[in-house]
Amino acid sequence: MIRKLSILDRSRTREGHPAAQALRDTVDLARTAERLGYHRFWVSEHHSVPGVAGSAPTVLAAAVAGATGRIRVGTGGVMLPNHQPLIVAEQFGVLESLFPGRIDMGLGRSVGFTGGIRRALGRDTADADRFEEQLAELLGWFDGSQRAHPEVHARPAEGMRIPPYVLATGEGAGIAARAGLPLVVGDLRTRARVVEVIEGYRERFRPSAWGEKPYVVVSGTVAVAATPEAARRILVPEAWALAHSRTRGSFPPLRPAEEVEALAMSPKERELYEGALAGHVHGTREQVAAELAEVSRVTGADELLVTTSTHDRTALLDSFAGLAELAGLSGPA
Repeated sequence: MIRKLSILDRSRTREGHPAAQALRDTVDLARTAERLGYHRFWVSEHHSVPGVAGSAPTVLAAAVAGATGRIRVGTGGVMLPNHQPLIVAEQFGVLESLFPGRIDMGLGRSVGFTGGIRRALGRDTADADRFEEQLAELLGWFDGSQRAHPEVHARPAEGMRIPPYVLATGEGAGIAARAGLPLVVGDLRTRARVVEVIEGYRERFRPSAWGEKPYVVVSGTVAVAATPEAARRILVPEAWALAHSRTRGSFPPLRPAEEVEALAMSPKERELYEGALAGHVHGTREQVAAELAEVSRVTGADELLVTTSTHDRTALLDSFAGLAELAGLSGPA
């Protein structure tokens, strides 16, 4: 069993609830995560997605950090190709100044997923190819080594040591290894691929001022309930949303599981829906404990970042509580 557990919440919107409620739910979940003893709580960046309210991760991270007192807070992640590295450094410098010793800087290399979003952001797909260069510049704003912009300094970030993490999308694992940074990799449905990425990262890792040895965070959906059937129902709303996005082109708000189960689906939708349900870690506490022990064995991961979303908030909170209990988390110090 991986003993260090964390949460990534994407501020998923729910049918019948405004986007503002999703953001308040995220802050409330962070309070619960801290009470249960989770190690860190991260928020995400998505643009122009009807089903996700989290479009400004550093702003949301500030709200989360302000509502909690111990848990580490960060981003999973800021999509660096969407931003100028200086601005990212300044934002995290402000966060670290306000909440010293609690801020993480998770960084991804994705850009907006449609042409319209990319144009609105002033970016294109080629910007993702500059991630390694942008990452080096960003870290240079913190340690004062950047030379691209002489006489410019990131205030108040310069001189701060905010832990950076790289999300392994595409070439992300290799970039993390070359930079000597921790790696975040998922998801657990493609376990063989995750193991392959981790092994390559560890083999190519170069110690740096930011990390002396590899550090691996595996991410994935985990659902714990009294029965396997109840745990599966936690997964249903997200699985339907994914199938809907693949067939309709839009990622929607989450619907209640009972509504989804009553829907008539085309053969293609049904195939995608069932595929989206498969492979996640879910079941009773005993079943989840056994499966996570196997994940720990095959990956050797240092940390598990749980990414579960569902419509039923009570079931979600009970699942996180059950996971914390089976992992032996002790709550805040």
